[in-house]
Amino acid sequence: MSKALIETLLAAPYVARFGVRLEQKGDELTGILPYSEILVGNPLIPALHGGAIGAFLEIVASASLLAGQSLERLPRPIDVAIDYLRPGRAADVYARAIVNRSGRRVANVRAEAWQGRSGAPVATLHGHFLITPSRSEPAD
Repeated sequence: MSKALIETLLAAPYVARFGVRLEQKGDELTGILPYSEILVGNPLIPALHGGAIGAFLEIVASASLLAGQSLERLPRPIDVAIDYLRPGRAADVYARAIVNRSGRRVANVRAEAWQGRSGAPVATLHGHFLITPSRSEPAD
């Protein structure tokens, strides 16, 4: 685990502004995006801005890579595809990511964000990230 890099990720200005928190129970990492009015994209509904949800999913995907292996630097997105499945209500958002494959340079990650029920995601992410594994630990 790259604890120092997770702290660096959480200290980044946009991550800190969102107030993202991470909770780890066993080997499962859950990200929490607390509701804030600055996240609202459509005040008439009110619905959370899709960019805020997308950024949150990318943060959780990066944190999952850092929690699952020892890396020398923060993961960098190569490509990210986000599917918005339903509107994000004015409530906290939760997310988890699964690292499908992690090689010497590229990792494939899938993440889901939900509110209320994990079985009803508001958005999903599928992305490839450039990684730099620590030299002391061999990669798969």
